[in-house]
Amino acid sequence: MKRSALNRRDFLKFGLTGLVATGATSLLLADNQKKGKETQKKPQTSSEPQPPGGRREGFIYRTLGRTGVVLPVVSMGVMNADNPELVRAALDSGLVHLDTANVYQRGRNEEMIGQVIKGRPRDSFFIATKVKEDERFMELLDISLKRLGLDYVDILYLHNLSKRDNVLKPENLEVMEKAKKSGKARFIGVSTHANEPEVIRAAVEAKIYDVVLTGYNFRKDYLKDLDAAIAEAAAAGVGIVAMKTMAGAFWDKQRTQPINTKAALKWALNNPNITTAIPGMTTFDQLKSNLEVVKDLKLTPEELYDLKLGEAQNLAGLYCQGCQRCVPQCSKALPIPEMMRAYMYAYGYKNLAAAHELVSSLNLPDNPCTGCEQCSVRCAFKFDVRNRLLDINRLKAVPEEFFA
Repeated sequence: MKRSALNRRDFLKFGLTGLVATGATSLLLADNQKKGKETQKKPQTSSEPQPPGGRREGFIYRTLGRTGVVLPVVSMGVMNADNPELVRAALDSGLVHLDTANVYQRGRNEEMIGQVIKGRPRDSFFIATKVKEDERFMELLDISLKRLGLDYVDILYLHNLSKRDNVLKPENLEVMEKAKKSGKARFIGVSTHANEPEVIRAAVEAKIYDVVLTGYNFRKDYLKDLDAAIAEAAAAGVGIVAMKTMAGAFWDKQRTQPINTKAALKWALNNPNITTAIPGMTTFDQLKSNLEVVKDLKLTPEELYDLKLGEAQNLAGLYCQGCQRCVPQCSKALPIPEMMRAYMYAYGYKNLAAAHELVSSLNLPDNPCTGCEQCSVRCAFKFDVRNRLLDINRLKAVPEEFFA
């Protein structure tokens, strides 16, 4: 993939004076006539809810469920970003929602965001962070707030849940309500990479969660059920934020066949029940592309064709949808979805630190497939599970300080 052609100076020269003021503002939704119009060109009134920092001309906005918060349909996933100038440019351009987590870049990600938002009006940005299930949950939240330099986050997610029981576990409900009542989180939610329909429905059932951050992209093969769960959540007032919209970013490990990520982002946002998406951005070119999407969700015939290329060429891709169908097929009950996610981090996102952290946390032996001459797992996406697992497991042997 070619190196980004834009730096901050070029972006500011073109982006803020040209890009943000250009682009079509029409919206193509599959059921646009049924669902009504977006708020992109509505006349502004004094009583109309305003997004953080005010409205930008041409931007498409949606309301985050019962929170009442109005956000641009495109936000910024900061997980892989390490350039504070890029984050500043995103905020200056109107992408007010930044998504991070306590564990991202071993805390450096939150620290960078803290540096960027320091001195900015608190009502001009909207911050989400995530904390995993842990006995020290409130302590970890305090650490996140200190890194961010904030008294509270706008959304606090209980991170990476894949089972109904975890969503509804009394201890989890208690600590999340505690975080909200303490004023350290305006809104609370759960994030899910796998088994999303079950998690979303459990979040609705719990009645305490305001938001769900869910994996959502054109590659899911259980979209009918996922769309139904999302619609149920939206009807119950639970806001939906989409992640993993880029579906791994590449079709191949060698990164020679990129997915049309602009088309993939548009595709996800054509679901009107999704308030905003948090595509990861690491370059100014990516930011420029996403600022075009925030003003125009029309999918061109060429873009629709691009989204079908991988299937047409029988390419497995790098994205694991976390369907869990592989798990009972493995005689060793290996954590295959987690290992496949680490594989995507390494080869799709080039984030070796995140891949290393995930692989190391699973504490597998050097050769977890010992004793299995032939792999019994048949992946829904036709992954060569055994080879990918052994490949990514090599990261475990690399000392942690190499990723510091």
